[in-house]
Amino acid sequence: MKRSCTVKNLYDKKPGKAVRFQNQYFEQSIGPAEMKGIWLIYGPEKNGKTWFTLQVARDLAATSHKKIAYISAEEGTDLSFKLACERAGITPDSRILFDEYLTVDEIIEKFSRPKTPDVIFVDNLVVYIDSLKGSGVRALSEALPNKLLVFVAHEERKKPYPGSAQMAKKLAKVHINVKGLKAFVVSRFAPQGGEIIINEEMSEMYWGAEV
Repeated sequence: MKRSCTVKNLYDKKPGKAVRFQNQYFEQSIGPAEMKGIWLIYGPEKNGKTWFTLQVARDLAATSHKKIAYISAEEGTDLSFKLACERAGITPDSRILFDEYLTVDEIIEKFSRPKTPDVIFVDNLVVYIDSLKGSGVRALSEALPNKLLVFVAHEERKKPYPGSAQMAKKLAKVHINVKGLKAFVVSRFAPQGGEIIINEEMSEMYWGAEV
């Protein structure tokens, strides 16, 4: 049985490795987040989720000592995904490793190894609707306790979809809702959160139409 933690133990505990950003808006909105646990990025289809997620991956890769892992489980790595990477400003020098669909067991086996990326993007949870149902998201995070898992999910009726995404949101220390090329950030590390515009011209067209 684990021992309880006193107040002194709590305050003396050193935080884990923190994420670092080049983009000041990411830094302000997300704050000094630890490089472990769960984040969730979700939103309706065709509203900029992958575009924004790739921007976050690009920024983290620029400041990380290790490469970033990106599992493109839904879209794969064909032309449409290549074009999304180009829109997000990812270049051949970006320190990102891409995989197509991996099973949950393959994710655990691959990233449990030494010297593997500390940050793993999983795009999209709908592909894992059966293998990560129930407490699957928590189990995956617990199997990789020193990794930051950034899950991407759809949105239906203003809620993350599928059910595993709703669980991820409950467990996430950072969750980001992407809509109309704008990202709305809620972070336990930056109580004020914030809004990040993914593409100013296209975002203005969307939100202007809403007014």
